[in-house]
Order: sequence, then structure tokens, then C-alpha cells
Amino acid sequence: MDYTALAEAIKVVGKAIGAGLCMGVGAIGPAIGEGNAVSKALEGMARQPEAAGNLRTTMILGCAITETTGIYALLIAFLILFTL
Repeated sequence: MDYTALAEAIKVVGKAIGAGLCMGVGAIGPAIGEGNAVSKALEGMARQPEAAGNLRTTMILGCAITETTGIYALLIAFLILFTL
């Protein structure tokens, strides 16, 4: 039996599982955070339509900052897949 091929296959499977878990866990936080931010911004716009411009700008900025966490998780997933 060729144990080197088996060891290599286990390493590839481990990388795939690790990258998948990294993206799964890394995408949950931004998704929940952006959902809450948009929800509250829309509530504020509905209550005070005159403040819609300020709320929209702040919401987009907050969503952009929140999304960086997901982008970092994607970067780490690529590093796990292609460099380890």
C-alpha cells in the first residue's frame, strides 16, 4: 500500500475542509452585521425621511468596513488552499 499517496490525499482534504470552515465562519459575522445595519438604517429612514441622506452614507460606510472581515476570511482561505 502506498502511504505517501494516502498522506497527500489527506493533506488535500484537510486544506479543503479548513478553507471551507474559514469562509463559512468568516462570512457569518459580516452577513449578520450588514443585515442589522441595513435594517436599522431603513427604520431610521422610514421614521425621519429628511435624514435619509446621512443615514444612507453612514450605512454604506459601515457595510464597507464590515465586509472587510469577509474579504480577510477569503484571503486566509486562499492562503490555506494554495500555500500550505
